Amino acid sequence: MPQLPAPAYPAEVRARLEADAKEVIARYPGSRSALLPLLHLVQSEEGFVSRTGMAFCAELLGLTTAEVTAVATFYTMYRRRPSGDYQVGVCTNTLCAVMGGDAIFDTLKEHLGVGNDETTQDGKVTLEHIECNAACDFAPVVMVNWEFFDNQTPESATQLVDDLIAGRTVEPTRGAPLCTYKDTARILAGFPDERPGAVEATGGAGPASLIGLKLAKGEAGPQPRVVGQRGEAPRDEPQKGAEHLSSHDAPQQTSASDPDHPAGPAAEEGE
Repeated sequence: MPQLPAPAYPAEVRARLEADAKEVIARYPGSRSALLPLLHLVQSEEGFVSRTGMAFCAELLGLTTAEVTAVATFYTMYRRRPSGDYQVGVCTNTLCAVMGGDAIFDTLKEHLGVGNDETTQDGKVTLEHIECNAACDFAPVVMVNWEFFDNQTPESATQLVDDLIAGRTVEPTRGAPLCTYKDTARILAGFPDERPGAVEATGGAGPASLIGLKLAKGEAGPQPRVVGQRGEAPRDEPQKGAEHLSSHDAPQQTSASDPDHPAGPAAEEGE
């Protein structure tokens, strides 16, 4: 059956959201460019992007509800149904999974009594598995409202969600202090984070992310063991005068220029 038109926001909510929305729209030379932050704005009101929120965005931006819906359903950061105060995302992409992410996710599902993309009965926690958090050197990683909780275990993740449900203070491993999902959505809409110290808080790259830079600068300590070509014994130190030649270093002996190359000489086209 066709759905009835979405209900309107109450007058006082509409007036407040409209004032905020006009501030957001004024930042862009074309009004439709403000759609993403406006979706975060309406999400900060209800905790998800409702049909009412999408109709509101469409009206202010001169778009159809179909155009707004297409965007809201494309990006996973926009919730399509009511969710908890804390969005707990467990990375189950390759590295986090093999480091224990799958075990964490299975443990939390059983502990909370919810499945993927479901919310606990008290409305506190929504659990979901998510793709790469770009924090592989801290695997396995759990995110709460997009803040990092690194090097997790099933036990630490269980304690984390218990603390969230109990209302105890929880500190991310790095980054800004934790706030509710609605507060996070308002910040993502482009409004100032007025919590003391929140803007200054940050988290840098981990040691595994920086090892390549340290190697390039000669700051990584002893040189790694060099693995020789097939049939050649490994050696502990680079040969004197040896250097790594990248694909940008030329000329190189290739099958096209070296008849003795393992790939053989290049054949004429058609041979």
